[in-house]
Amino acid sequence: MPKFRDKLITLPNPGLGTPSQKVGVVNQAIKDLVTEMEDTVLDWEASREHEVGVALAAIQINRPLKVVVIRNNFDDKEDKTFTVLINPIITKYEGKIEDDYEGCLSVQDVYGKVPRHSKIRLKAKDLRGKEFRLNAEGFLARVLQHEVDHTKGIMFVDHIIDDHEAFYKLTDKGNLEPLSEKDPMSHRIFR
Repeated sequence: MPKFRDKLITLPNPGLGTPSQKVGVVNQAIKDLVTEMEDTVLDWEASREHEVGVALAAIQINRPLKVVVIRNNFDDKEDKTFTVLINPIITKYEGKIEDDYEGCLSVQDVYGKVPRHSKIRLKAKDLRGKEFRLNAEGFLARVLQHEVDHTKGIMFVDHIIDDHEAFYKLTDKGNLEPLSEKDPMSHRIFR
């Protein structure tokens, strides 16, 4: 039986550049998709010694719908609960722009130092179809921006494509080291 993580599409799959479609009705198919997404994150995480699965957009399992799941507790691998965002929209970018490390389940072993706003405001629907709003800052704001980008067909590497010093690789010991290629786009994951 295939693992859920086998459903992940990774670069250079062109599907990751596809903008997602808005969800009209939150029905059983959407609820089943959310369960599949949560299982995919947890299965991926179980296969990775030094990484935590914090979020996933539906496009990452080749489902171009505006659905995102975000881990409720990034620091506790035992907490396997998620918040669901359907049709998420960032309504306001606030704070200062800060560079920090980002990884992605669809970008194997490569991280980047990506500029993002330190605070955002977002609106979305939950699994009951009810609209909610939230304010986020710090790491949560970064994660939300990363995932909303996925719904637009944008990857974190798109933000730093011209900054060759912003790319890092994950070592077998779980450390981040600068990517050795002079042109990060020549790395195997982009071809």
